[in-house]
Amino acid sequence: MFPLRDTQPSYSKPVVTVLLIVVNILVFLFEVSLDPYSRNEFIAAYGLVPDHFSFLNVLTSMFLHGGWMHVLGNMWFLWIFGDNIEDILGSAKFLLFYLLCGFAAAMAQFLADPGSRVPMVGASGAIAGVMGAYLVKFPHSRIHTLVFIFFFISTVEVPAWLMLIYWFFINLFSGVGSIGHSYASQGGGVAFLAHVGGFLAGIALIFLLGPRQRYTKRQDLYW
Repeated sequence: MFPLRDTQPSYSKPVVTVLLIVVNILVFLFEVSLDPYSRNEFIAAYGLVPDHFSFLNVLTSMFLHGGWMHVLGNMWFLWIFGDNIEDILGSAKFLLFYLLCGFAAAMAQFLADPGSRVPMVGASGAIAGVMGAYLVKFPHSRIHTLVFIFFFISTVEVPAWLMLIYWFFINLFSGVGSIGHSYASQGGGVAFLAHVGGFLAGIALIFLLGPRQRYTKRQDLYW
């Protein structure tokens, strides 16, 4: 299932969401402007390599991507789910939330394979946190979703909770299945446990950080 759009309105401008998308795209455009050798050196320098862990690289790795499908897919998910979580938290708190989710995601994958020498890159762990928060706050929102059934493509509208729980368990089972297999020996791949760690962090942090006053007042008026 691939989400096309959600039905949950946002009542404020998603400034940080848009800024994050722009920064990620610009960094990726810089990546592809490099020759293959320089690009590999750049990713090795600023990606997160578990074998020589660096907190600075946890941050920089969130803005690197491995290909067009990687960056465009991540930014699309951020665009669909990010505006509503930013609406709840406010821009400054949303940025903190996003970075903390990315850190939790990186730690989850690091702990699963601390000896890996393959650079970890991508915003998907942080975006998984946004999706976890969306599950908590908007479980009954509807997601217009693209589905592939054999050779047929169709669209269906599904509740957010169904799509997000399905996404989580796919990543959880894939992540558990990957334990014991060296990430490095496989030449890289999808960091499923980073997705799981980010998602769970998002669920916890949306409660810990709390909504901004404007959102609380709007909820009081609604009820």
